[in-house]
Amino acid sequence: MQFEDLLASISPETYERLVQAVETGRWPDGVALTEAQKEHTIQLVMAYQANYCPSEEPFRVGADGLLVTQSKRKMREQLQRSEQSIATFPLTADESK
Repeated sequence: MQFEDLLASISPETYERLVQAVETGRWPDGVALTEAQKEHTIQLVMAYQANYCPSEEPFRVGADGLLVTQSKRKMREQLQRSEQSIATFPLTADESK
């Protein structure tokens, strides 16, 4: 089986299980991943994300397998265009009324 065929055979549910295994270091049944399994699972997750989960994140793996980055200028422009703030808090107790 070719690597591309393996990627194409991964279902979204299997992908989520692989991601969970990478995050926790364990398979869904609780068995710990070996070092080789961790390495291979991370590679599968990265390749699947690159091919089937397009993203506009500033640092990601592209479909060609290369790291895609954005310049600081482009990231600043995107942040400035976004009018949505994460959170605002009053600096003094008087401003909260």
